[in-house]
Amino acid sequence: MKIHEYQAKELFDRFEVPIPRGSVAFSVDEAVKVAESLGKFPVVIKAQIHAGGRGKGGGVKLANSIEEVKQVADEILGMTLVTHQTGPEGKVVRKILVEEGLDIDKELYLSIIPDRSTAKVVIMASEAGGMDIEEVAAKTPEKIIKVWVDPGFGIQPYHAREVAFRLNVGPELVKQFAVIIPRLYRLFFDYDCSLVEINPLIITKDKKLIALDAKINFDDNALYRHKDILEYRDLDEEDPLEVEASKYNLNYIRLDGNIGNMVNGAGLAMATMDVIKRAGGEPANFLDVGGGASAEMVENGFRIILSDEKVKAVLINIFGGILRCDVLAKGVVEANKKVEVKVPVVIRMEGTNVEEGRRILQESGLNLIVARDIKDAAEKISSIVKE
Repeated sequence: MKIHEYQAKELFDRFEVPIPRGSVAFSVDEAVKVAESLGKFPVVIKAQIHAGGRGKGGGVKLANSIEEVKQVADEILGMTLVTHQTGPEGKVVRKILVEEGLDIDKELYLSIIPDRSTAKVVIMASEAGGMDIEEVAAKTPEKIIKVWVDPGFGIQPYHAREVAFRLNVGPELVKQFAVIIPRLYRLFFDYDCSLVEINPLIITKDKKLIALDAKINFDDNALYRHKDILEYRDLDEEDPLEVEASKYNLNYIRLDGNIGNMVNGAGLAMATMDVIKRAGGEPANFLDVGGGASAEMVENGFRIILSDEKVKAVLINIFGGILRCDVLAKGVVEANKKVEVKVPVVIRMEGTNVEEGRRILQESGLNLIVARDIKDAAEKISSIVKE
């Protein structure tokens, strides 16, 4: 789960990580009140959406007076902000963060993420702060500093010192890193984060470290332990179909293609998408109904796939185990009764009660295309959407 910058900074403040003074505003009048409370100019007005690259898209601007605050806040609130992460459709800005302007001496990058290849946590840092870290990693990988932490032993003072020394900062800043990094690490673990990122982490003219930006992502599977974090969820920032799928505990991610997929098991779903792409098609979604899905879950999953206007055909690939083939078939039939199926459907089923499942589908009168195996299914559905 993603949260907004202002929410991430609330957590930073809770863990005593230095942040600029400021507050969120939902209207021009609120923005003016925040700016007045800061007591000095310039102030920075930042669009709050779940995407990076806001500055390049015109979503981050300076204001040097109350009149400019009114003007800039009015421009940003309600705008459709397009960045490299939003896609061409962009995102509507419904809230802004108004913060004090700071005298910046240098910009750094700092993040904490899990490294599954080593089963450790990695602290990443770079002197190339304020830039797209992916671009830095691709063009100048030597500028990326990585320090691994064994979660069994936890963060140690030498980890923070190593990061600071390799960033070539002065002694007074080494001490600040020794304080800030353990606090960020504790935040990362206490809240089951999948990412804690500061870009940029600035060094001010008076040699203080301050998190000028903040980004935190959380492991969805651990959110049941963090009811306070669930309150940060902003449904306006999520795809409506993904929100709908979450109501039924379906693992659904919307993609850019035109072939809808319903699969049981995350691994099988990934493999199905790979085979579709190899056959020349483009998946419209990732949908894992789960090994223990009920007929109702299958019905809702099928309905959600068909709600995507880009879907020109649907591939159902089920290996019956805990989710029996007859249960899957009943769910598809029920969904068809409630939602008019206007696109071709290719189905491949194997496993428990497969013959009963095929009988249910055959007697339903549905216009289904049966495939022998997954390769055959991918080739058939890819050829359909190309016609």
